[in-house]
Amino acid sequence: MDISSNNQHTMLRCSKIFARPLNLPITLASPRPSIPVFQSLWRRKLSSVSFAPGSTMAANHHAEYDWIEDVEQLEKYQPGGYHPIIVGDVLHDRYHIVDKLGFGGYSTVWLARDARLERYVALKVNISESIPREAKVLKALSAPPPSSSPVHPGYGLVPVLLDEFEVQGFNGKHTCYTVPPAQCNLRDAAFSRLFPLDVARALSYRVAQAVAYTHSQGYIHGDIHLSNILVKLPSSFDKLSIKQFYEKYGEPEMIPITRCDGAPLPPNVPATATLPLFLGKYAEKFVLSDAHPLLSDFGEAFSPASEIRLGQDCHTPAAFRAPEAKFELQIPLAYPSDIWSLATAIWEIMGIKSIFSAEYMHEDEVTAQQIDVLGPMPSEWWQRWEGRPQFFDDHGDPTESYKRNKWPPLEERFEICIQKWRRKFVGSEIEEDEKAAFLDLMRRMLSFRPEERPTAEEVLMSDWMVKWALPDCERS
Repeated sequence: MDISSNNQHTMLRCSKIFARPLNLPITLASPRPSIPVFQSLWRRKLSSVSFAPGSTMAANHHAEYDWIEDVEQLEKYQPGGYHPIIVGDVLHDRYHIVDKLGFGGYSTVWLARDARLERYVALKVNISESIPREAKVLKALSAPPPSSSPVHPGYGLVPVLLDEFEVQGFNGKHTCYTVPPAQCNLRDAAFSRLFPLDVARALSYRVAQAVAYTHSQGYIHGDIHLSNILVKLPSSFDKLSIKQFYEKYGEPEMIPITRCDGAPLPPNVPATATLPLFLGKYAEKFVLSDAHPLLSDFGEAFSPASEIRLGQDCHTPAAFRAPEAKFELQIPLAYPSDIWSLATAIWEIMGIKSIFSAEYMHEDEVTAQQIDVLGPMPSEWWQRWEGRPQFFDDHGDPTESYKRNKWPPLEERFEICIQKWRRKFVGSEIEEDEKAAFLDLMRRMLSFRPEERPTAEEVLMSDWMVKWALPDCERS
């Protein structure tokens, strides 16, 4: 995105815009863009933070607030919860709050101007008394490599931890850290939309590089999917003053917070709620120079050398989760679990639809889809799959009730998710030789048995990556 040009990619601060079909033009009616809150840039899960003894997050809320769409749960502005922040605040005598980027159950994330370095940062403020896992991982991954070692090509494809500090507020002590801001995540950019083929290839290659780098540093990401892959902003973004930023993207949209009982707000609740800002653009508008992703959200990441993470503790959404997390509950997760998730991400980058349903559904339904698409699972898993009778009989044939919902095999799924849409909206399709190489890679990355999957480095050396993805990556 050229920030010196007119803002042609602004959108309504309303999640309804993402329901528009791919082939319909978008009429822009507002200078302020937004993202759906369920696809927030910084989603946090319970496993991503640990709570120190004495944490005061209350189970029952004593005050209720009038509901405001697309903002954090206001009742969490209480001791043990969110730190109250409004646009214009200055944190750590350094970070001027410019707008909101997103939020999750355990943090809010703000666009801030670093007055010391005169640059923009994404400032994450955690709920009080929490010890976030992510900052420790980012610190390790963003550390400069030793001068005696070659720089891994994936270095720079994960967020750089810029600063860490604490703020003391009405609701307790909050850990905070800053990283460079990003345009958007790929889920928001690609929702019901299609990346140009060269862009999709380049993005796929760089995401694989990011995973390879993460693994080379001894970490498993643990939650790879498009919502956790961001797109870098151009360095020229920092040249905008706050005034120029508002002239280009519009003023922050803030809504007064009111209590349901009409009582005045307590001092630990902000006077206004800020709607999240979207700095990105839609997939079809991407060009090769935009194909610079960041693998983000390391709240589920861990080092298998020092921490055991069992399958039962995997929190990756079912559509992107490796099957051993379901069938080997007491076995530690390993690097191949990331390879499975990486395959589902690459598939979705190349097409419109995910290889397995990303709609909310029971994990047994996803398992049935995996068998439909990929073929039989290991016999020991098949035997102990308690949900199997809903979908298959003892011979592996679909039940009468499941026949109408049965998913097609891999090659047909490729036609439905990728080829059909490229023919319809781009007027071309992936050629047969590339298709064969791509599907071969997908089959290997989506092997049911983890030990049969390639490593991230082997993914980068596959035919499809070397002959099709790498050349476009080098041109970007």
